[in-house]
Amino acid sequence: MTPTLDIVTSPLLDGVTHGFFGRRGGASSGIFEGLNCGGGSSDQAAIVAMNRDRVAEAMGVSAERLVTVHQVHSATAVTLSQRPEDRPRADAIVTTTPGLAIAVLTADCQPVLFADRAAGVIGAAHAGWRGALDGVLEATIDAMQAAGARRDRINAVIGPTISQRAYEVGQEFLERFLDEDPASARFFINGADGRYLFDLPGYGLMRLRGTGIGSAEWTHHCTYSDAQRFYSYRRATHRAEADYGRLISVIRL
Repeated sequence: MTPTLDIVTSPLLDGVTHGFFGRRGGASSGIFEGLNCGGGSSDQAAIVAMNRDRVAEAMGVSAERLVTVHQVHSATAVTLSQRPEDRPRADAIVTTTPGLAIAVLTADCQPVLFADRAAGVIGAAHAGWRGALDGVLEATIDAMQAAGARRDRINAVIGPTISQRAYEVGQEFLERFLDEDPASARFFINGADGRYLFDLPGYGLMRLRGTGIGSAEWTHHCTYSDAQRFYSYRRATHRAEADYGRLISVIRL
């Protein structure tokens, strides 16, 4: 019997099979304990494959129909109709193919799932600060529109990500955002010792809503603050752990 998985869903995506998977119910152990789906981690490849199999089963597809890309913190979105032989270097996937489960991996960055249910177009994006700043969310929506979606019918949901209270950054980070748009100052508050706290999901929601899509929300789960449910790169770094697991977020028609 497959262990019970922890899957966060959103009413905004009702009618489309989707899930932001937590770490519970996986086969990994040690620092990766749980559902580590990151092939780029130092976890055992066979165990990661077993975890992905469990995710695919929960999504009602075969393991071969669970598709990810080689994420590089870019603003590149690819449109796929089948599993590619070589994973493209990109940070967002769009499809109109029923039964193809598209997925992104995160460990503090924003996983964002998109759907225009009426048009049968879905998307998934990995949006860390760099990708969000460079336009990966807008690129995903543009690719969906090119595939037949109507912008005002697209709903987008940001899943578990690092919250502002846990995301401390420096002056150079702040200035990079202010150089792009001085109004971005509203996503920063003062932290300790001359540093700042950045509201990544707030920034993501602003970028999403600025595109004119139907609706956008964040599930309000913080990866850093809940070690039992979620992996976190920053938490692992603060604990001086050798590596960290990756969460998976999936959507399919």
